[in-house]
Parts: sequence; structure tokens; C-alpha cells
Amino acid sequence: ARSTRPRASPERAEPRAPSEPGPAASRAMAAPRSASEQRKQISVRGIAGLGDVAEVRKSFNRHLHFTLVKDRNVATPRDYFFALAHAVRDHLVGRWIRTQQRYYERDPKRIYYLSLEFYMGRTLQNTMVNLGMQNVCDEAIYQLGLDLEELEEIEEDAGLGNGGLGRLAACFLDSMATLGLAAYGYGIRYEFGIFNQKVVDGWQVEEADDWLRYGNPWEKARPEYMLPVHFYGRVEHTAEGVKWIDTQVVLAMPYDTPVPGYKNNTVNTMRLWSAKAPNDFNLQEFNVGDYIEAVLDRNLAENISRVLYPNDNFFEGKELRLKQEYFVVAATLQDIIRRFKSSNFGSRDPVRTCFETFPDKVAIQLNDTHPALSIPELMRILVDVEKMEWEKAWEVTKRTCAYTNHTVLPEALERWPVSMFEKLLPRHLEIVYTINQRHLDHVAALYPGDLDRLRRMSVIEEGDCKRINMAHLCVIGSHAVNGVARIHSEIVKNSVFKDFYEMEPEKFQNKTNGITPRRWLLLCNPGLAGVIAEKIGEDFVTDLSQLKKLLDFVDDEVFIRDVAKVKQENKLKFSAYLEEKYKVKINPSSMFDVHVKRIHEYKRQLLNCLHIITLYNRMRKDPSKSFVPRTVMIGGKAAPGYHMAKMIIKLITSIGDVVNNDPYVGDRLKVIFLENYRVSFAEKVIPAADLSQQISTAGTEASGTGNMKFMLNGALTIGTMDGANVEMAEEAGEENLFIFGMRVEDVEALDKQGYNAREYYERLPELRQAIDQLSSGFFSPRDPGCFRDVVNMLLNHDRFKVFADYQAYMECQGRVDQLYRKPREWTKKVIKNIASSGKFSSDRTITEYAREIWGVAPSAVTIPPPNIPRE
Repeated sequence: ARSTRPRASPERAEPRAPSEPGPAASRAMAAPRSASEQRKQISVRGIAGLGDVAEVRKSFNRHLHFTLVKDRNVATPRDYFFALAHAVRDHLVGRWIRTQQRYYERDPKRIYYLSLEFYMGRTLQNTMVNLGMQNVCDEAIYQLGLDLEELEEIEEDAGLGNGGLGRLAACFLDSMATLGLAAYGYGIRYEFGIFNQKVVDGWQVEEADDWLRYGNPWEKARPEYMLPVHFYGRVEHTAEGVKWIDTQVVLAMPYDTPVPGYKNNTVNTMRLWSAKAPNDFNLQEFNVGDYIEAVLDRNLAENISRVLYPNDNFFEGKELRLKQEYFVVAATLQDIIRRFKSSNFGSRDPVRTCFETFPDKVAIQLNDTHPALSIPELMRILVDVEKMEWEKAWEVTKRTCAYTNHTVLPEALERWPVSMFEKLLPRHLEIVYTINQRHLDHVAALYPGDLDRLRRMSVIEEGDCKRINMAHLCVIGSHAVNGVARIHSEIVKNSVFKDFYEMEPEKFQNKTNGITPRRWLLLCNPGLAGVIAEKIGEDFVTDLSQLKKLLDFVDDEVFIRDVAKVKQENKLKFSAYLEEKYKVKINPSSMFDVHVKRIHEYKRQLLNCLHIITLYNRMRKDPSKSFVPRTVMIGGKAAPGYHMAKMIIKLITSIGDVVNNDPYVGDRLKVIFLENYRVSFAEKVIPAADLSQQISTAGTEASGTGNMKFMLNGALTIGTMDGANVEMAEEAGEENLFIFGMRVEDVEALDKQGYNAREYYERLPELRQAIDQLSSGFFSPRDPGCFRDVVNMLLNHDRFKVFADYQAYMECQGRVDQLYRKPREWTKKVIKNIASSGKFSSDRTITEYAREIWGVAPSAVTIPPPNIPRE
């Protein structure tokens, strides 16, 4: 949306005579901007909310000189990015300090969002958008002879998450700041985030994501708030109480990142912990003279925050992961309690000593079971340290904690071996056993003689290897439990936690996920945002439900044309990007059919592959027939240890090798694997997509948020009635999505009667042909047996029933083609989808959490900016 501008050498702009035209005017003379370009520049981003062009230029030069110690003769593009980032950050700092002062003065209830993942992506453009200074920076950088978009591309993604769960946490932080909530995100500052994906000869290869190697301009280390975290040791029961002694200590060093709300001057904090070894670490070895070994061993402690586990929807019971989970919880709870006790800004003296009011001032939201140890840790602090009675401590803990469930897949459930837990956290094991015993006593009183129910509801799972079921611990220790889409919350109540729901139905809620419209419309699709703002004004940015007003323009020919034009511009821009990146020629007038998400059997990339193969076979069979040209793009990362997911990537690339080089097909069908899919890549592909694939087996995707991003950006959805698709269809009307396949009850019925893949294989000739091609090596001529495992899985043990939905999917894709041939009708459906996507704002989600779980109200107050005196 921003014009690509001629570049000059960056330097301080020369002052000019008053009669000279300004740079904007001279640019206009050189290349007049179209009305749509001007609209994009003005309508949504607004005129400079802060600073002016000269001030930003001056700040840029100052940081280049004083912060980076460079001049323009030796500065690199990365130096220019850092100079701009620091200049923008300067505008955050005063607001950040003022926001925190305000919280200390008003002493509101504070929200603590605990998550092992925060998938933040890039920060520069998001900060400029939320502060309303994107135009000013664009102009200043242009005057310095640089290109803002090129500088934005230099920033590393903060990839501290795998996928949906971590990106949701990032959207939630944006909404909490925009809604004026006193909220904090707490997690781990992984030195290496989600791996960078390379595709070599069709296979995924992982590379470490060294995102901090050039430094991070957005974070501020806070060594003065460093805290000890204990591991191992033993427990002593004494007359004075319980003591956890002989522990190993690791220090948690906080790094704070500002989280700005949208144009309200609120800047909240995301605090990420980094592990440091204490100075007396392994002094025993030092005492016997092995000083070098003692210093090298410090790495063992610091490994805790070294790397993000690259598993999505899969539990890996490694001791290091359990350490990470306790590390973030122990450091965070100490911080929460320090802040609770001393409510004066900058003061560290306790002013509160009674914990009975703790739940009135503190809400802890557990983002899945990863921070579940908050429950026993808070009990340990209240009982062992603060000397509270167990019953009171338990009431405080339950009223403080709430738990969000993110998955129904059994392999994703965290179940820690008791032996490992006991070694690492001996006191916590005692507390968990006590919690469980009291819980089971309560269940036994309610359901006398029902031993099977006791077994099902226990936190401790007996068997060859005793395990602790962390989800059960979360449900017992929280006052609220929620799923993340209506259908998912029903599954949670009716199957995953059925017994718990029967016992305490009032605990269970639904909070359908959402996405932040700032990043996922304003930032990534300014063209569309401008077209919308022209019709309905700009208030939709903080109240997405206003998009409903667009329904008045469904038949407006000018609006239909404008929406289609923006999509085409996005497709052209993305085509150019792909051509440069992958050296592939793309037909920009083809349908962009996009399937981007983690590679997993339940997300059914294989069903998409079967459609591509069938389409290809039809084109080969009848080359003269008219086909709707398609560019199928599939992207996503596979967990490094997940064999089938890696095979799926190999299959996609192998199909692409055959299809893309077949002269019979030409540019009517192209298959591209989008390498290294991540937040900054999503911001490019989503605005360009025509068709969004959301084709998981009904009952397996908790919610999905990619589906919402595509809907908001004008792609039509082909999907099953799963996760948030159900509510999207409800909002837009099922006739405005391409819904196909089994519903949850059909899947359950098929499970009961027994799913027989071979029956579909025998009955459907096109399916049989596709599978036979995979078996024979048609798509892997150099290694004919390459896809043996994929075929074997599909025919003999496919949990996600790909063949059962094949026929319905093919027919549905036929309907997609028919509509795509009628561009006006297609765009009308697009407008209806955009107009119906208001529900899926994370502002709505967070408002519901605030009112129904945390007991706080969002605030529309704009804090006075730093240049205006405080009241």
C-alpha cells in the first residue's frame, strides 16, 4: 500500500527555500498519487498523532550517531532499522512509564496472562500503527533517502511460539492494552524461538532461530528484579512448618517489552524471564579446584530459557520442559506477590500483608496446562511461606486462577511422570497429592461407591508409570474453565471433562477466540482498511462489529469494484514477492488457494493433496476442457520429531515438482510450498488469498484463528463444521462459506460403526487413481517407495478419516470453481464475509474474559500523553 520510492543516500535533509515545493509536493509532481493511494495514506492511519517529520528525522539521526555509533558512510540497512526502531520506541517510553504510574495510583485489579508461548512477530510497524505515527515515519524515512518497507523487512520475527496458542496470546496482549486493562503477559525469553524451516530436496530441514543475534531494540532488561527459582532438594516437616531445603537455585532475569494499545496512550508490559546461574553455582567443584568446570557448568542452569519446544498439540515429557514450566511460574508468582504487597510506584515496602483480598486484586489466566504449576506453587507460598491455613489458601488459589483449554487431542494432554516430578519438585508433589486427596474425598461424598468415577477424576493416574494429569489439576484449582469456540466448549463439557462438568457445571464457559484487527487488517492490509474506512468511518478499528454496516454496500458497484481491486493489488504484490523469493512464475489472475497452518494429520493437508492430484488428473485426461486456473499454496512447519508431518511436506513438494513442470497443465495449476511460514509471512499471504482452507476433521480443531484472519481480509472459506468455522458460518450465513463433510455427530457415528478406508478406495475411481499414483511412485520416480508410509496410514490407520470426506470435498471445490468464474458474485460473498467478521475481534473475546472471568471492566479512557501534565 505504500508507494515504492526512489532511493537516495540517507542523510540529514537540507533546509529548503520557502518557495520550493516540499518533498510530498515534488513527489506528487513526479508521480501523482491516485485517489486510492491518497485514501490509503490518510483515511485510517490518520494524520500524525505524535511528533512531526522533522522531529522523527532528528531522532533517527541522533540514534544512528549516539546509540549505534555510526555515520552514514559505514551504516548498514540494519543500522537504519535500529535507528528507526529506537526513534519509535522513544515515543513509547513516556507512555509506558505513565501507564504504570497510573496503575500504582489507582490500584486496579491486575490481570496476569501466563503463557509458555507469545508469538509476537515483528514490532516496529505494529507500534507505529498503534501510536498513529506511520505516516510521519514514512515521510521522514523517505526524506532521508530510505524506504520504510525495506527497513521493516529487516526486523527479525519474535517467534516465541509454535502457532495458534502463542499467536492468540499476542493478540490478547494487544486487546488488553487497547481496552485499558491493567494486564501483564508473563512467559520465557527463549534465546532460540521456533526453528527456521528450510526445504532441501523436498524435505524439511530445521535451522536454529537466533533471533537475538543482533540485539532486540524493544526489550529492557531489569536485573534489579532478578528472582531465585528453586529445583530438586528435599522436604522437611518441622514444628514451624514445612521447609523445602538443599535446593538448586537458578536466577530468573526479567526482560520487559512494551505493549501499546491503539491510540489510547496505554502501554502495558510483557515480562519474559531468562535463566541465569547464580555466582555461587557449583561452588563445590570450585572448592576442589576445578574452577573452569564450575564456570562451564553454569550452562546447565541457563539452558532453561535456551529454546522453545517446537511441538504443537503434542506433549513431550522432557525434564527440561517441566523445568521451563516451573521456572516461569515460580518467577512470575514471586513478582505478582511483590506487586500485590507494595502498591506504591517504585516502592518495595509491603503495604499489604493479608492475602484474603488477593483474588480481588489479582487474576491469573492459565493459557492451556503449561502454566498449571501456578496452582501448587501458589498453595506452597500461601501455606509454607505466608502461613495460611490450607482451606483459606485453597479458596484464595481457586478464586485467583482460571484455565483455558486449547485442545481435545489426547496426545496433547500433559501427563507428567510422578517419578520425574518428585525428583524436580518434591514439595509440589506433596501439595498435588493433598489437593487430589481432598478432591477425591469430595467426589466420593457426592457419588458414594462410584469407584470408576474416582479413577476417572483423579489427578494421579495409576498404572505402570504413575502420572499427574495436569488438565485435571487445572480444572480442580480454577474457578473458571473455558474452551475457545462454542463447539469446542461443548466437547469439553460432554467428553474431555464430562465428570467435572457434571459436578460443577457453573465453572465451565465458552470464550470464542479472536484476532486483533490492528495487526490483521490495518497493518497487513491497509488498502482494504482504507476502502472500508471510506464507507463507514474509522471506528471499526476498535469496534469491529461496525463492519456490519458494510452490508448496506453489498450491491454498490463502486464498492464491489474497489474491494476486488484491492485484492488484485495484494495478489500482484504477493506474486512479485514469491517470484523474487522462490523464482516461480505465478499467474496473478489465478485463484490463490491457500492452506497455511502447522503441518499435522488432523489439519488434513493430505485431503488438499488428494484434491490437487485429482484436479491434475482431470486436466491430463481432458486438456482442452476449460479449468479455473489455481495457484495452490500450502505452508507450515512440522514438529522435528513428527515423521508423518515431514512426509506430508515431502509429498506436497513432490506433487509440485510434477504438476509445475507438466506442459499439459501450463499455468492452470501451480503448487507452491511456502517455506518458513511465520507471523511476518502470514501478514503477506493472508491479504492475497482468495480461498482459505480450514478442513480439519470435525471435532478436532479447538477454534482456529487463521480462519478469522482470512475472513477479515476477504478470502472465502472452504471448511468443515469445526472450531470457529461453525460460528463464522452462523455470522455470515452458511451459504456464504463453502461448508462440506462430516459434522461431529457423523464422525462419532462413523467411529461406532468402524471407519473402513478401503471401502472408499474401492468405490471412488478418482480417489483410487490418486492413491495408486502415490503407491507406484508416479510423484517420486527416483524413489518409488517414498510415500509407502503415507498410503499405508491413509488406508489402514487414519484417525482423521481423510477418505470419508474426499467426495464431499471434491464436490465443494467444484462449487468454488463455479463461483470464481463469476467475479462479481464472488466479491459480493467476500463483502458479506468481511461484514460478518466483527465477532472475531480479540477485543470482544477479552471483554468477555474481563467481565465473566476476571471481574473487571474495560476502560475507554485515554491516558494523557507524556507532553501533557498529569491530572
